[in-house]
Amino acid sequence: MPVYKDENAKANKWYYSFSYKDNGKYKKKLKRGFKTKKEAEAAMTEAKDAMNKGVYVEPSKTLYAEFMKSWLEDKGLNVRKSTFQTYSYYVNSHIVPALGHLEISKITPRDIQSFYNEVKSSGSLSSENLRKLHTVINDSLNKAQKWDMIIRNPASLVDPPKVNKKEVEVWDEDDIKTFLDAAKNSRYYAVFLLALTTGMRRGEILGLRWKDIDEENETISIVQTMDMNGELNIGAKTSAGNRRLSVDKNTLNQVLRLKAIYKQELMANRPVYNSEHDLVIRTSVGTPLYPRNLNRAFYAMIKKSEVKKIRFHDLRHTHASLLLKQGVNPKIVSERLGHANVRITLDTYSHLLPNLQKDTVAEFGKMFYAQNE
Repeated sequence: MPVYKDENAKANKWYYSFSYKDNGKYKKKLKRGFKTKKEAEAAMTEAKDAMNKGVYVEPSKTLYAEFMKSWLEDKGLNVRKSTFQTYSYYVNSHIVPALGHLEISKITPRDIQSFYNEVKSSGSLSSENLRKLHTVINDSLNKAQKWDMIIRNPASLVDPPKVNKKEVEVWDEDDIKTFLDAAKNSRYYAVFLLALTTGMRRGEILGLRWKDIDEENETISIVQTMDMNGELNIGAKTSAGNRRLSVDKNTLNQVLRLKAIYKQELMANRPVYNSEHDLVIRTSVGTPLYPRNLNRAFYAMIKKSEVKKIRFHDLRHTHASLLLKQGVNPKIVSERLGHANVRITLDTYSHLLPNLQKDTVAEFGKMFYAQNE
């Protein structure tokens, strides 16, 4: 086997060398820089196999940092601004500092796995964000493979980091009543109601426009959303997110009451008032309400009401849990939440299902034996 050890090299001492025929002429193929003999043998076998199949790609010497810069630029044309910012954070703060110095063709599965191990042990990212980090690396190296810069995507040989599933926190009926009683005079009472009675996401509520509300049919259409940076985007991230929701009369009336309040604020602040966005939820001068400011108001209200502290997103979970407890078909719950499929709903709220099943069996038993007495 033409694999050799370079005694003069300080590191990565193994290399392979073999001759091959190209257009009737013999050529020599040599590649250095392997850490072990096994790595060199595997790479040589792969190169020979690719040559025999006529698909051999000359490995690129481009640094991964250089490639990721162009990959990000390309991504910027096809994803939302908020998504692009997230990708940029992962690339510039984590991926490039760890792997950017490597030639893209020399990145091995071991390099990537060691990087994941280091991130996990440092605790710098949650398991969910570590999984997203893997998604970015895998996607970028897939593109490099399609562009014939590498023979094979090394990230595809690494197991995606496992996400530690968090149990959702929800309020019970007493918590909800206590919180809403305390929040009745809050400017954002309608926001809290919408989250609890429709399961809308924070960004969906903050991006809601008056023209998205059908008063006659008592429905709300999810058309526009707001991201974490306060940017408004038309369309949800997934097709399932674009949906129409039925809303109860009491909640709808609370939302419609805001029109009269905004008219008064417009008169009081006319020189600086801005209503160009047609937003249902806005500040006293008509501008969009930023997510961080809503969070601040929400946590202040939790403190005032003295209920269990949960995230704003958990109001959505609370809505789902109430529906499931009422025996609503999970498919309907999934549609209201805008999940891509019902499996996501079942996985998210699986901790509720054993109790729901017990209640269902108890009710079935009452009905069954009553009929047979």
